[in-house]
Amino acid sequence: MITGHMNSRLAILLRTILPAHRFYARKFAGLDLDDWARLPFTTKDDLLANQAEHPPYGELLTEPLENYTRLHQTSGTTGSPLRWLDTPASWEWMLGCWRTMYGMVGVTASDRLMLAFSFGPFLGFWTAFEAASRLGCLCLASGGLSTGARLKMLLDNRATVLLCTPTYALHLAECAREQGVAIRGVLRAIIVAGEPGGSIPATRARIEDAWQARVFDHTGMTEIGPLAIECSARPGGLHVLEDDYFAEVVDPVKGEPVSPGDIGELVLTNLGRLGSPLIRYRTGDFVRVDPSPCPCGSPWMRLEGGILGRTDDMIAVRGNNVYPSALENVIRRFPEIGEYRVTIDQTVSLTAVRVEFEASIDGLEERLAIAIRDALLFRAEVSRVPTGSLPRFEMKARRVVVKR
Repeated sequence: MITGHMNSRLAILLRTILPAHRFYARKFAGLDLDDWARLPFTTKDDLLANQAEHPPYGELLTEPLENYTRLHQTSGTTGSPLRWLDTPASWEWMLGCWRTMYGMVGVTASDRLMLAFSFGPFLGFWTAFEAASRLGCLCLASGGLSTGARLKMLLDNRATVLLCTPTYALHLAECAREQGVAIRGVLRAIIVAGEPGGSIPATRARIEDAWQARVFDHTGMTEIGPLAIECSARPGGLHVLEDDYFAEVVDPVKGEPVSPGDIGELVLTNLGRLGSPLIRYRTGDFVRVDPSPCPCGSPWMRLEGGILGRTDDMIAVRGNNVYPSALENVIRRFPEIGEYRVTIDQTVSLTAVRVEFEASIDGLEERLAIAIRDALLFRAEVSRVPTGSLPRFEMKARRVVVKR
């Protein structure tokens, strides 16, 4: 439901960016801007097509190019990267989003933050780093360092909060075990993003057990901004920053709102990134809104289970719709299993699923195959491979390989 207050904010947004923003001026031409529900959605394909037609940045800017001071881009793993520019004002808005999130998880000026990512052109934790430094935290940038060097930096500087992907939190713990370094209780919190693992119970439990630290899940997108985080009172869900975003959850086929508690696609409008805004942006993320009050007292929309999957991740396996996060939750129940890889072979008449894993003991193949069958209703071909033979990941893990 759009309240009168939110109607006013959306109207201000449209008045501010139009007609200067050529992409939306053309997209909304002739439409009643007061009829929000009838405004067309924006998709990533729309943005990529516009940048391809008007390289390199498309018609996606509200202001003259000389007003922009930051460029970030998506990884482009499924196609061309999407380039995104920000003005100083838009950048400040994103730092404000992070200040809000830090407050929700209890980060203060006394914390020392280790940011374990490469500081490349993707947005990643750039805003998290700058917002934390403004808060007064000691911020440890570790771009370009090996995992061993990052672990040493974390310990030498007595970091209290780690920011990384769920995969990398596990990889750092694996490195510590190999070096015989004690890490349990060193950190008090780990903020994870980039993958669904932070809200996958088995993955989350493994990270928290390895570090003896509380995991906080977070999600954001290069093109939309830092948008949601888990509160300290209720694990396993994400609060959308509704002071900064207008969020809708819609049926991915019909585009109509779904009822609270039903799974739908998250659609977002960012209210403060005026230099490069997105309006009714289809994120491709499947979510479920929890209608019950949260113990933290926040009135903001809470996404139960975080990001449940993506519209382009779903794989049909012998009549079952399967998301990689569901497989991960089963595999991570086995503490003996380290790294793993899933191959989905769609070149055969019946889709085949192969799971390779590294483990510290023998004899897990049949147990894992049965667990997958019981939880997901299909039989996978499961095999153990030598320790260290599967790739490790610093940023978003690519453990699922699809052969079409």
